[in-house]
Amino acid sequence: MPLSRRRFLKNLSMTGAAIHVGLPPLAAMFNSNGTAYAADATVTGLSSGAAAGSIQPKFLFWFNGNGIPERYWIPSTVGTDYELTPCLAPLKSLRSDIHVVSGIDNSNARVTAPGNTHHKSMGALVSGTAYTGRGAGGASIDQVIAAGMHGESRFRSLQVGVCQESHGENIHRNLSWAGADRALPPEMIPQNLFDRLFGVRDPSWVGRKKSVLDAVREDLADLQPTLTESDRHRLDEHLTSVRELERAVASLPSDYGKNLKEPEDIADLTDYPRIAKIQSDLVVHALASGQTRVVSYMLTKCQSLVRLPWLGYTQLRHHDYTHTNGDSPEGQRIMRDICRWHVEEFAYLLGKMKATPEGDGNLLDHTCVVFAHEHAEANPHKDNGLALILAGHLGGMKTGMHSKMRNTIGDLYLTISDEIFKQPLEKGFPTAEKKISGIV
Repeated sequence: MPLSRRRFLKNLSMTGAAIHVGLPPLAAMFNSNGTAYAADATVTGLSSGAAAGSIQPKFLFWFNGNGIPERYWIPSTVGTDYELTPCLAPLKSLRSDIHVVSGIDNSNARVTAPGNTHHKSMGALVSGTAYTGRGAGGASIDQVIAAGMHGESRFRSLQVGVCQESHGENIHRNLSWAGADRALPPEMIPQNLFDRLFGVRDPSWVGRKKSVLDAVREDLADLQPTLTESDRHRLDEHLTSVRELERAVASLPSDYGKNLKEPEDIADLTDYPRIAKIQSDLVVHALASGQTRVVSYMLTKCQSLVRLPWLGYTQLRHHDYTHTNGDSPEGQRIMRDICRWHVEEFAYLLGKMKATPEGDGNLLDHTCVVFAHEHAEANPHKDNGLALILAGHLGGMKTGMHSKMRNTIGDLYLTISDEIFKQPLEKGFPTAEKKISGIV
């Protein structure tokens, strides 16, 4: 029996709130080849180049702040035989799924505008516009792509964050912008993100003393007999992962996120790798169950002030390390270790996506992922020669290589929108001059 990809396990909580448990991509949702959805005769809201019932494209915009140590991050050679650098080493098993891109210029970061170079670089990176003094001067690229999808997911987009420390201004704290000065703040508290995805706001769920799965037992019992053995196995794995997510969230301190540490607090030893993995698991759940098709993920803030006890670096915060003998051998090694941690978390997310079946492939096959920073080399605040990572196989994306380009960040976004998502940018994109060859 064909099963709609929009199907959720549902029930009402004791207070009448709707509880949703998204289903994974099951074989019953697709045609016999696994190349298109089978249950819906007509799919509305797809871009002009998409076929009815096709597997929905997804976009994930990943960010962490303060730039990179170029010698340890950017490969020295281009092409398919490039050597993974110390910072990129965590991506070894995902080499065939990524495209390292360097040489990108963020030209609007250098226009006359208020703020320091972090303010200006961040505004130009996400929106192609100059910093206004309050925020980005236009919509961020994730919101531009989300606007062109017109899909029927529960959430038009999700904004997710991990490390909370920042200088406090909007441009530091936010990655997504609906328009000029209209920030879409990231949800940085796993408990809150879990509740948003599952609709859990009932007294009986306080402290996760019960499982959200208990509320949908009847709906689940009706669904299971209609599935093949392989789909029942896939569903069991999915429900197990939901329960493991609940346990991970329940293991966090009940007051986590309620008392944000001040940047000067030297006792801040928050275990952010633990938080990052929970947030990544929730993101993969949201994408796999069709709850959203666009996610922005802010691992650390712009001009990041995070302290890094899991790496043994507690004397200073990240931004301070970039400017405290940042060009010395010791300073570069510290930056290497910090940026390698960033890539480790990115690799964890990509690995989870790749391990999630979807149709004839996996979740990463049908997603375009962009990993960016507001600067290239951190200490001098370089706005040219930015290094990014593209990941996934949506639209025939080229992977398994390093390319050095002479293009703007606008050119890259224009290419992604036009060539990968088949969404022509009607009004163009600031700093976009031409599409880039070699991306697809």
